[in-house]
Amino acid sequence: MRTARLVLEPLRIDHAAEAAQAFDDDRLHTFTGGKPATEAELRTRYSRQAGGHSPDGGETWLNWVLRRRDTGELIGTVQATVTEAGAELAWVVAVPHQGCGYAREAALAVQGDLRRAGISRFSASIHPDHRASAGVARALGMAPSGTVVAGEIRWTDG
Repeated sequence: MRTARLVLEPLRIDHAAEAAQAFDDDRLHTFTGGKPATEAELRTRYSRQAGGHSPDGGETWLNWVLRRRDTGELIGTVQATVTEAGAELAWVVAVPHQGCGYAREAALAVQGDLRRAGISRFSASIHPDHRASAGVARALGMAPSGTVVAGEIRWTDG
């Protein structure tokens, strides 16, 4: 998938080394907790995610890495967890590339692709203080639902 400034590549296990470097910044965990994952941890995670579905088969997992078209640099990820109810979207952009609209651009591209595939309902879980992610959710046509799960507000488009 391509946008004006990005290439969205389907996630592969061999993205782990490059992603570990791109995401090696504690600031990425301000709203989610935890710490930057090591290459080995990402390999394990990406191996599971690249399988494409949850162990029980109830969820389809779609994951992409984001690359800048001009430099080829890996700068983020976007994912969609698809169920019968719709798709939950999530995004991460490496700190040096935040504030440039990349998350919005990538999430809109994924949402558009999923809409063309027949998915009509979208949601996201966002920390109440994460204004940038709230802005992405608004651009996707979502609004806060009032439901809070594990400290995050569920945003929905309907």
